[in-house]
This record gives sequence, C-alpha cells and structure tokens, in this order.
Amino acid sequence: MSSKRFKKLPEKTLELSAQSFDSLLQTIKKNCTTKFDESIDLSFQINNKQKKGEVNIRTVVNLPGGTGKKIKVAVVCEETKSSEAKNAGADIVGGDEFIDKIKNGEMNFEKLICTPSMMIKLSKLGKVLGPKGLMPNPKLGTVTDNLKSAVADAKSGQVEIRNDKDGNIGLSVGKKSFDNEKLSKNFTAVLDALEKEKGNNTLKGDLIKSAFITSTMGVSYKIKLGKNI
Repeated sequence: MSSKRFKKLPEKTLELSAQSFDSLLQTIKKNCTTKFDESIDLSFQINNKQKKGEVNIRTVVNLPGGTGKKIKVAVVCEETKSSEAKNAGADIVGGDEFIDKIKNGEMNFEKLICTPSMMIKLSKLGKVLGPKGLMPNPKLGTVTDNLKSAVADAKSGQVEIRNDKDGNIGLSVGKKSFDNEKLSKNFTAVLDALEKEKGNNTLKGDLIKSAFITSTMGVSYKIKLGKNI
C-alpha cells in the first residue's frame, strides 16, 4: 500500500522526454519530501553484450564533491604499517587476528584496504568477501602500500562503478543538501570515468544505452547525455 507521501509524487515520469542532469536536479529535490537527507542516485544501462564477449566495468571514481556518507574503513596490514594506517584515519587496523575475525563473519566496515604482502593471506577469504564486494583489488587502489592515500580516497568520496550481469550500474552522487554545482561536478566525474572505461574496452557503439536519476524515496527521470559515451 503506497503512502500518502508517495501518492503525491508525479506518475509515469519514465514516459517523459529525457532532460539534462542539471535541469532535472530541481525536480528531483522537489520530490525529496521525507524528513531525512535523501541520496541523489544514478542508474545506467550499458551495452555490455558484445560480439566478442561481455564487457564488465569495474573501476572507482573520486567524486570532487564527496558523497555525504561516513565510510568505515578497515586496513589489513603488517604491524610495521599499522601506525601509518591509523594516522591516515582508518577505523579498524589489524593483521592475522583481524583476518581471522573476518573469516568468522565480523565485517563491520564498508571498505577494506590491504597491503600487497598481506593479500596472500586475505585472498583465501574470497568466498566471504567477494559476494559482499569487499575484496581488495589492485585495480581499485585497495591493494597498496600507500595506505595514507588509499584511506584518504576512501574517506573523501571515492565510489565504485560496477555493472551486474544485465549491464546495470547504480551509484549515489551525493545528497539533497548538496548544492547543484557540487552534484553536477560529481555527475561529470562519473561520466568521465565511464568514458575512460569505454576507451579501455574496444566497444562498438555507445557504452551507455540509458541513464536515470532519482532520489532515495523518489521517482526516476531519464537523463539526456550531452556526449556519446
């Protein structure tokens, strides 16, 4: 049963013509009628079915305006690097004992960073961390000896861009409370990251088939993209 708030939202918005991201922001924010600071979310449908196989996008993007979310970061490292991780702002730092806790299901963090020397031990927990999207990956900058930079990126607004088997990508670019310029810069950063991924994969045609914007408790609108990605 729909709430009174939801019934007041516009209907059949997906039948409307696509509009630019900037022009839709005011409409999206107007629909944010809940008492909490709703997220501004994007969803993309990509052309991942290619003749030479499927295209899988997995990368990270540093949003210049941040995400508005507090991310709990954990670091698995050798004892000699624990001080560096703590000084960088990591919420949890540990070695072998911490790995055992993760093995037993103790995963009270949103981001996991690991040094290369400890990755051999942590890689054995692929079945535990993989399904939750928490396994560190060199390509994503989460397997590194530069803990200061990795933790700072994770805390300041780094988000992962990853498609599922059907070619769907979903991520947040900020909060309703963000000013439009900050949200617009974050959106541009996401498009730039996808454009780079298109260049890294020999794709035929556009990478993005469709794009939508919504808020946590709102309705979706089609985004008109200004460039062919």
